Amino acid sequence: MLLRNWIFLAVFFGSLLAFAYSVLRLMRGLRIGTAENRFDHPWQRLKKVLVVAMGQSKILREPVAGILHALIFWGFVILLTAILEAIAEGLLPGFSLEFLGPVRAPLAFLQDLVAGLVMVAVIGALVRRYITRPARLQVEGRSQLDATLILVAIFLIMVTMLGQFATRMVMEQHDLGGARFLSATLVPLFLAADYGTVVTWYGVFWWSHIVLVLAFLNYLPYSKHLHVLTSLPNVYFSSLQPRGALKPLNLEAENVEKFGASDVTDLTWKQLLDGYTCTECGRCTASCPANLTGKVLSPRKIIMDVRKRLHEKQFPAAVQALGAEGGGTERLLLEGFVTPQELWACTTCMACVQECPVNIEHVDVIVEMRRNLVLMESRFPPEVQTVFRNLENNFTPWAFSSSTRADWAEGLDVPRMADSPDAEILFWVGCAGSYDARYKSVSRALVRLMQKAGVRFAILGSEEKCSGDSPRRMGNEYLAQILMKDNVATLNRYGVKRIVTACPHCFNTLKNEYPQFGGSYEVLHHSSFLRSLLRDGRIKAGESADATVTYHDSCYLGRYNSLYDAPRSTLQAVPGLRLVEMRRSRSRGLCCGAGGGRMWMEEHEGKRINVERTEEALSTHPDVIGTACPFCMTMMNDGVKAKEAGDQVQVKDIAEILLDAVEEEPKAS
Repeated sequence: MLLRNWIFLAVFFGSLLAFAYSVLRLMRGLRIGTAENRFDHPWQRLKKVLVVAMGQSKILREPVAGILHALIFWGFVILLTAILEAIAEGLLPGFSLEFLGPVRAPLAFLQDLVAGLVMVAVIGALVRRYITRPARLQVEGRSQLDATLILVAIFLIMVTMLGQFATRMVMEQHDLGGARFLSATLVPLFLAADYGTVVTWYGVFWWSHIVLVLAFLNYLPYSKHLHVLTSLPNVYFSSLQPRGALKPLNLEAENVEKFGASDVTDLTWKQLLDGYTCTECGRCTASCPANLTGKVLSPRKIIMDVRKRLHEKQFPAAVQALGAEGGGTERLLLEGFVTPQELWACTTCMACVQECPVNIEHVDVIVEMRRNLVLMESRFPPEVQTVFRNLENNFTPWAFSSSTRADWAEGLDVPRMADSPDAEILFWVGCAGSYDARYKSVSRALVRLMQKAGVRFAILGSEEKCSGDSPRRMGNEYLAQILMKDNVATLNRYGVKRIVTACPHCFNTLKNEYPQFGGSYEVLHHSSFLRSLLRDGRIKAGESADATVTYHDSCYLGRYNSLYDAPRSTLQAVPGLRLVEMRRSRSRGLCCGAGGGRMWMEEHEGKRINVERTEEALSTHPDVIGTACPFCMTMMNDGVKAKEAGDQVQVKDIAEILLDAVEEEPKAS
């Protein structure tokens, strides 16, 4: 017995020391990254851990896989009681949880129940990985082997634990009132054996259980299942900023020689922690519109590349083992692992971030590398050069003069802020609403609705400039900040308090990013504003539409700002209108393909994203495809033309649909 105790102490504390070394090694890796404060608002962060990590809220978005994973996760949490009891027995011979008294039997029942559920979940996970094989799990090599080893180890940990329980029941001739219902099924295997043999079997199960648990613990830091250790911290330290609000660069800082990220040393420690935490589950890539339509981009690969490059950076000797692949020289993250082609394929739609069960922030990493390409190397798709030049000269992506920015309003008697400083609402028209031939009709429709409602509003006219959304997400932070700061100065000079805009990209930037530059306003998307006018009775949809409408969710309205109900409520206020949902809608909606500056770039690989989305819309057999975004309207219109469906389907903004149905007389203010 004494020898057993010394062996246990050596194994146990040796394993803890090895684990501590591995953890310190990982933490040293994080120190390679740049500083970032993610320690603020601890209660908000703890709440996020409880909902996302402990509650498994994002995992359960995929019901089958989610339930299997949740059973394993919650099972391990509950079964820590049994694991700790086994460890305590090694430290204190004869230890048991009998001191819990009346709580002991219910706990024993729970342990058996959970162990059974975990075993079922493991079998289900193996069936998914090897038999049903969803596309995102169809990986080969080390990742597949790694996942299998972990699942088998979990199953064996459960088996050895139940073996302990069963042999102890025989040794003590006590079944805790039948609480150990699952362990009891193993008891007949040992009833015919003598006491010494049962004790031996108990030792076999106990040692196997302990060794498996400690081996599992020490394998995790070198496995893709490292997320078992890092997922809770990663969720805790995930951003509390509005989703997708990019961190500004200090372009005026002295002694700064580099902007953006070309290597892991340019990323923050949290972005490196994202690399550690990636589970390689593939949910991000399975939801990526670029990847779904045949582009080279895979958000999963981007994050895995961060982890691989960090490993190389930590252990330079590994570079020498690359042979011909690396040429014996150190590869940077950008170009060495991630290509510009991958980065420029991203639409910044946030589907990857939405679906990631451990709150990895893929888009921020992609934009940081775009910033390096643009600001440090002036490398970007050829068509982007024209956009940047137009923004510099005309303050709009198009080659129209800024002096014609308000021409769309001719004949509507629309006041300017310069003449109406007491206006209650600033209508931020945006570049598309000012210059795009199709979307100018949306601006006019919104104006007519506000006039009918008696809203006191005004526009900036030629004083308005591009909000900065597109150049910022294309990596041109310098140009974006010039535009944003100029706009903030104009808005603050007029003392603007409330802004309404029909463009989700402008809405998101004005609401969530302008505060970074001293511009804090109440910003409303026109879908929310129109809904409030309808609720207040200031406008009323009286004419029946008699039409079927399928609504396309804008990424910047939906996933960025969680506005899903407002546009639908506005549409549902129209009598006779029948609203039908696409297969992918709301937070699962498919991007139109225009975000992240892709509006101004051509698609040279795979299927066009807007065509994929248009096909999905057409499958609902609508009369109208409803939109609430100028980029979405353009892309869906182009998709309808590509499918030669213009005679059957119209693409209309919610403001246009509502205007067609409002009563003739305006409501009193």
